[in-house]
Amino acid sequence: MKNSIGYLFAFLLLLPSALRAQEKPLVVATASIFADMAENISGGLLDVRSIVPVGGDPHIYEPTPGDAQLVTGADLILKNGLTFEGWLNELIENSGTRASVHTITQGITPIESVKYKNSADPHAWMDASLGLIYIENIKNALVELDPDNADIFEYNYQIYRRQLESLDKKIAAAILSIPQQQRVLITSHDAFRYYGKRYGIQVEAILGTSTDAEAQTSDILRLNKIIQENNVPSVFIETTVNPKLLKQIASDNKVAVGGQLYSDSIGDEDSPAPTYLKMLEYNTNTIVAALSRPAEEMAGEKGAGAGSRQLVLYGLLGLLLAGGFLLVARKINGV
Repeated sequence: MKNSIGYLFAFLLLLPSALRAQEKPLVVATASIFADMAENISGGLLDVRSIVPVGGDPHIYEPTPGDAQLVTGADLILKNGLTFEGWLNELIENSGTRASVHTITQGITPIESVKYKNSADPHAWMDASLGLIYIENIKNALVELDPDNADIFEYNYQIYRRQLESLDKKIAAAILSIPQQQRVLITSHDAFRYYGKRYGIQVEAILGTSTDAEAQTSDILRLNKIIQENNVPSVFIETTVNPKLLKQIASDNKVAVGGQLYSDSIGDEDSPAPTYLKMLEYNTNTIVAALSRPAEEMAGEKGAGAGSRQLVLYGLLGLLLAGGFLLVARKINGV
């Protein structure tokens, strides 16, 4: 009996070590887009998580104690860099993590800010051809972390690479279907500069490359002028940015809101953009559908709507006038 108790006690002591041995290496990405890339390449062999949750804005994110705990236990941290995660260095320092940190934009030539020195546009993933550099950097980081599964990571990467190359060609062809003058993409913040450069579409926004800023009157006047001069049929809101101001600009210029785009985060499982590939595909389909429509058609629909409302109003006024005439006639006749 004493021996049985001793064996049980020894087993319980060894159990945590055995469980830890079965745990998958922990890969922590700063944003959901990069976590999805890593998940595709890891094929479930690694535990991949994102610091900023789906739908969150990485530009203005404030890490939680839970994030510090997550980073503490990480074996590998994947970051975008290019001023995207201003909060990350402090989080890493405070966590005391021993994780290897990899910048997955390594090898990408960034678009530098015209206004601010040493400030680059971080949204390079919006260009599918640059997405190929992201996934290669991630694959290399995963192989370094877990070399025993290098062949599997390479296999998954090659499949993913072909899918992304195909999507890059589809996006380019789709944008060409938009009438030349209407290839103007107006969004809440400047997250589509790489997209515009790659696929040949003019990109304009209220805010700069970060959402941590306030719109200036000059920005609004600039967009109003661009909309009017180019006969732009639609503007686009973003899932992680307050749409109020852009909706007001659309209303003032009598143009439509062409849809909601994903920029700094993929969508949840029930959304049309639950992965990086689907995000790029959905964004492109939304942009092409809205900008391909003639501005006159959009204005005509608005005009038709206004005309219908006017007809209803005139009808109500007519009924009121008719009622008034009947009341007066009845009084005159002494009824």
